Amino acid sequence: MKNSALIIFATILFSNTISAQLKPVKYADGTQVLNGLSIIAAKKSSQNPGILLLPAWLGIDNASKQIAENLSKLGYTVFIADIYGEGNYPKNTTEAGKLSGYYKTNVADYHKRINLALQELIKSGANADNIVAIGYCFGGTGVLEAARAHLNVKGVASFHGGLGKDAARAVEPITAKVLVCHGADDPYESKEEITAFQQEMRDSKADWQMIYYANAVHSFTNPEAGNDNSKGAAYNPVAAKRSFDHLLLFLNEVLKK
Repeated sequence: MKNSALIIFATILFSNTISAQLKPVKYADGTQVLNGLSIIAAKKSSQNPGILLLPAWLGIDNASKQIAENLSKLGYTVFIADIYGEGNYPKNTTEAGKLSGYYKTNVADYHKRINLALQELIKSGANADNIVAIGYCFGGTGVLEAARAHLNVKGVASFHGGLGKDAARAVEPITAKVLVCHGADDPYESKEEITAFQQEMRDSKADWQMIYYANAVHSFTNPEAGNDNSKGAAYNPVAAKRSFDHLLLFLNEVLKK
């Protein structure tokens, strides 16, 4: 009987350690219902590090889910944000372009949606003072906006994200550490935008780094982006692995575990 109890306890303990799963979370911006996903860290930590994940312009996708699951196994509690909200999910890239364009222009609304997701991450168990925001494509733009808006994150990591902002907006000090992972052949970011972004980082006195990946275009982290670089967006497994490794170095530097 005693041995059976020990076996049951070990089974429960083991399952709690390795079988954390993404769970749907309903939250709201006023009357707008939002549908995020949460996954707790597979390994318990007194520091409870958290990661807010902002997905690409089509919304929560398989790539963001896989990244969240991988990060959970490494000891991070992750929340995937829903920026658009129920009833507003794009059916194609044309709709995604219009929706993401709205938030890029109306940055206060974007900041609010990001911050609402950040609060859900904290509710799920992450330490409010031990969080990094990461984002892909449109979400990469979002995490840079989180840094510009002084949201309570220790760092932000942008993967093939849009770097530009309205030149009329004031440049303010940025305290969050910044990592930008960028495809060296990404056709969607002009040299002028890249130069302006780097100057913004200097002017804001940010602790920033920007890493370029050879033979990589837009969406290089997404296995569903195809493999034809001539289309401007394609998966590059070498760049994807290198950028994930760079993310882990960044997380180890910025977050307490």
